[in-house]
Amino acid sequence: MSLQHRTDLRNVAIVAHVDHGKTTLVDAMLTQGGALGDRDKHDDRAMDSGELEREKGITILAKNTAIRYHGPSAEANGEPDGITINVIDTPGHADFGGEVERGLSMVDGVVLLVDASEGPLPQTRFVLRKALAAKLPVILVVNKVDRPDARIEEVVGESTDLLLGLASDLSEEVPDLDLDAVLDVPVVYASGKAGRADTEQPADGELPASENVEPLFKTIIESIPAPSFDDEMPLQAHVTNLDASPFLGRLALLRVKSGELSKNQQVAWCTRHGDVKTVKITELLETKGLAREPMTRTARPGDIVAVAGIPEIMIGETLADVEDPRPLPLITVDDPAISMTIGINTSPLAGKNGKGHKLTARQVKDRLDAELVGNVSLKVLPTERPDAWEVQGRGELALAILVEQMRREGFELTVGKPRVLTREIDGKTSEPVERMMIDVPEEYLGAVTQLMAARKGRMETMSNHGSGWVRMEFLVPSRGLIGFRTRFLTETRGNGIASSYADGFEPWMGHIEFRTSGSLVADRAGAVTPFAMINLQERGSFFVEPTSEVYEGQIVGENSRAEDMDVNITKEKKLTNMRAASSESFENLVPPRKLTLEESLEFANQDECVEVTPDVVRIRKVALSAHERSKLRGKSKGTA
Repeated sequence: MSLQHRTDLRNVAIVAHVDHGKTTLVDAMLTQGGALGDRDKHDDRAMDSGELEREKGITILAKNTAIRYHGPSAEANGEPDGITINVIDTPGHADFGGEVERGLSMVDGVVLLVDASEGPLPQTRFVLRKALAAKLPVILVVNKVDRPDARIEEVVGESTDLLLGLASDLSEEVPDLDLDAVLDVPVVYASGKAGRADTEQPADGELPASENVEPLFKTIIESIPAPSFDDEMPLQAHVTNLDASPFLGRLALLRVKSGELSKNQQVAWCTRHGDVKTVKITELLETKGLAREPMTRTARPGDIVAVAGIPEIMIGETLADVEDPRPLPLITVDDPAISMTIGINTSPLAGKNGKGHKLTARQVKDRLDAELVGNVSLKVLPTERPDAWEVQGRGELALAILVEQMRREGFELTVGKPRVLTREIDGKTSEPVERMMIDVPEEYLGAVTQLMAARKGRMETMSNHGSGWVRMEFLVPSRGLIGFRTRFLTETRGNGIASSYADGFEPWMGHIEFRTSGSLVADRAGAVTPFAMINLQERGSFFVEPTSEVYEGQIVGENSRAEDMDVNITKEKKLTNMRAASSESFENLVPPRKLTLEESLEFANQDECVEVTPDVVRIRKVALSAHERSKLRGKSKGTA
């Protein structure tokens, strides 16, 4: 055995809760690292390339960029021709944990980004635990140090405490974890927006002393080990992600663990089912900056490349030597905790909102199957109906993102209310729980505590930093967080910050009342009239506008009382030759509430579902007919 190192290469993952300025810091590294030159040669937020990622300000899909760094640290490392730094941008949200686990399997170290004011949050703990379990070295980057409310020293202390706590928790799971190395992490202070980073701590609210990110490059090169490999081992390359090209078809993104890989090479494809097939690499691509280009050299150990020519290859499989195939372990992810039913649009208005919409069960099933190819944390199961499927995922946000992507692709769907997946543990029904961290101004402390108590949340800790804000940590059932976001923002007037991560299973915590209000249900089809809305607006708030089409069983508003109410929202004013005093009172009509897809999923009751089309999102009863609904209520009472 002869262990060797690639000194001209570093593979590092940048992880953060939600964003924390991660994209602006990567932009600065791309600009100053020698990969692209001037900043105006690429868009800001280059790594958040997806439309949804830019809209929501979060990273959904793991992706990589390659920076060819030429600078003093490269020369000092004995590489005057430069060092390639492969940067993997992983999501920070626990709902996209499958992307995190795949991203960490490609790298040799982690850059942990925390906000200089907020400090480490729950999802920071989730990602960091995965990194420590993989025994990856960590660099702590405190970003946004120029914020007026920055508290740099306290945030470094909180991050160190978090590292120590996680290392202690993992001591049995990872017995050879080096606690001294975990605590002795290098710290870099940065302002991604200003393109500056330094290892010297600035004063709170001030920019780092260095005028560029050279100290960050130096820390990465010194702290992240170069890829190591045994030159006597045969070819092993692990598929960690998939992409597609209109010219080359499916692309498999992989890291070469040992051996060499080149274009037109015959390799052994070790499938997840245990089969070994001989295939040919028709194209080999490498990442340069933000683009993939044909690779003119042979891929060596440590390289992250894309290959074409294997149409059915899947994530977690291995490309190996034909003469000596040795498959690597499959990538494993945490089990799903939330499920929802996704099927074709069965409403009376299906297919009437536009041309070219995708309506058939075959199209929906093909799209869900395609999602399974690149999303290892998702499961799709059949239901009693041939036109609907149960989709299981990590959390409500991950499933809502999938539905939103399908909506933008032209699908019309019926989506059921999200529900949790329970387990039998020691003979007891157990449900998934989450650890939630909430930051709110002091005046909203009582309202948030009451809201969490109603959802069976149990307060674990509470702290006040003396800045007028309170931080609380709760243990709450995952089902208690369905519909929580809207209520939380309402109670805190939009001033609260809440984030959570999965924390195992607990015995069933009892009934939770999700909604104290009922629904206003249309009792017939037709066009909404202002006359009917004016007469009914004292009953509650509306989700529909005048002249919009509705059908029997559609939820047109929220009732101020607890029970549902069937209403005639299409009623027209009778024509007479008598003028009424209220004939010109349409300006008194209260504007309707416009619910987004996520808000609609949160609002829907257990007997309701969401109709999703590219143009409009509606909430409806599962049983549209009032007669059918009354029969179902009678059966449920009889069962009770």
